[in-house]
Amino acid sequence: MKQRMGRGLDDVSVAVQGFGNVGSWTARTMHERGARIVAISDKYGGIYNARGIDLRNLQRHVTETGSVVGYNGSDRLTNEEVLTLNVDVLVPAALEGQITSANAHKVRATIVAEGANGPITPEADEILADQGTLVIPDIICNAGGVVVSYFEWVQGLQSFFWDENEVRKQMESKLLNNLEAVIGTTTRRKCTMRTAAYIIAIERIEEAMRLRGFYP
Repeated sequence: MKQRMGRGLDDVSVAVQGFGNVGSWTARTMHERGARIVAISDKYGGIYNARGIDLRNLQRHVTETGSVVGYNGSDRLTNEEVLTLNVDVLVPAALEGQITSANAHKVRATIVAEGANGPITPEADEILADQGTLVIPDIICNAGGVVVSYFEWVQGLQSFFWDENEVRKQMESKLLNNLEAVIGTTTRRKCTMRTAAYIIAIERIEEAMRLRGFYP
């Protein structure tokens, strides 16, 4: 982010819709790197604190109560309100179809990072693009789990196993290399990051089929 946008995560305001595996770890990781998590929600509702939410204390609260709702020192929000907060980064990490043509024009985040699969509808995608919102599509934003599953398959074939540090190193390398490829295609073709990611995916499938041929 710092190299591409001239700004690191220090004090970047972030809202996260969803506090499952993706949402909770995203919030925790960004918090550890200096971001200010101002809003988080789960299926019961959301919480907001402009000064930032302490993720460790919040996790203890969730463990004790089963929800982020009621966290001390926060205001309550609905899941819909979390999507329209004036923040630097919005992470919809709950369900698909959360940002639609009905509410996309209310999104005020500078960047929307798709933590969930398909949280933005095609119609909303066009609205966000028109208003200058940068969308990091799910195909690259939440690909870490699939990448690591691939690593597990490869290790199984080779009967050779990496430690956690090696897995993280390999995952980061693959994700960053693909991100650079997407950004490059976005710039050259003057398209959105989602379109660029699809272009690259189709080109890679075509190349693999050309080299390996069709199987019956």
